[in-house]
Amino acid sequence: MTRPILVSDAKVDAATAASSTIRTVTALVGAGLVSAGIAGDLQAVSERYAIAITPDMARIIDPADPADPIARQFVPSPGELITTPDELADPIGDKSHSPIKGIIHRYPDRVLLKALHTCPVYCRFCFRREQVGPGGELLTGEELDAAIGYIRANPAVWEVILTGGDPLMLSPRRLGEILDALEAIPHVETLRIHTRVPVVDPARISPSLLKVLSRQKPLWIAIHANHPRELTADAKNACRSLTQVGVALLGQTVLLRGVNDDAAVLEALFRAMVTMRIKPYYLHHPDLAPGTSDFRLPIAEGQNIMRTLRGRLSGLAQPTYVLDIPGGAGKVPIGPNMVETDGVRDLANRLHSYG
Repeated sequence: MTRPILVSDAKVDAATAASSTIRTVTALVGAGLVSAGIAGDLQAVSERYAIAITPDMARIIDPADPADPIARQFVPSPGELITTPDELADPIGDKSHSPIKGIIHRYPDRVLLKALHTCPVYCRFCFRREQVGPGGELLTGEELDAAIGYIRANPAVWEVILTGGDPLMLSPRRLGEILDALEAIPHVETLRIHTRVPVVDPARISPSLLKVLSRQKPLWIAIHANHPRELTADAKNACRSLTQVGVALLGQTVLLRGVNDDAAVLEALFRAMVTMRIKPYYLHHPDLAPGTSDFRLPIAEGQNIMRTLRGRLSGLAQPTYVLDIPGGAGKVPIGPNMVETDGVRDLANRLHSYG
């Protein structure tokens, strides 16, 4: 096997990134990311929703651009305290599908395992924003044993998805222990991790972490990125090192007003993902999380964007556009639908009879 390419040339190591991550309104003002004039308004936001912007993300924000798509994802705004009537503290019904602490079992053949609620960055549109944050809930040893025991006792569970929070915030030793325990369960055939780390804090993809991520059973890592500028040289090196230890990479993206609600931006993002050996997997319609209405757009607008992409992008670069139905009814594809009563639409919107 080719020797893995490590991210030793990252501008900051993981410890430095943790210590220099922007976490307060004062730090935001000091970094020039917000004006002192709105600091008072943002203090109320920070008391409800956590702030974290890693040096890697702060470095690519353009403070001179009031519509910067990276800043929009991570820099808080006063509007986050406005909750619309349709917004929900638990927009996709996690709690109603949690039979035991740390487990969400919504579909018969797979479960989510949430070992922690800490993230390297806190997205302003996050559907779990009421749960995550610094010092966020971490399963105790007994709770984690019970969660893994639940998986062991349910032979229909074919896949375990580690989420949270961000599982790659765990120490390599702790993550390795969890993966070892899951891999030892015969009916668990495949493992998945959902993370932002390779993009927002690539120095965490260290030799010790790579060692525990090299598994006998298939391990998929779904990497969350929303704009092509997030895919920096360090992020590309981190992803390459993951593929070289046998990890398969998927891409997850949220369709966001003012960030990527444009076919050209998404085209650039998905093409870049494929060149990094990341298969675009899901394009999520934004959830009804509190204080996030400014990010949401109509489903019809998202369908039009996807229809445009269908004519311009290879199938390799096409994610499935999905909606998590509010309340926990599950994730469904939402189009665009090219089939009509009278026939099928082609990519030029012409109707053809069929059947």
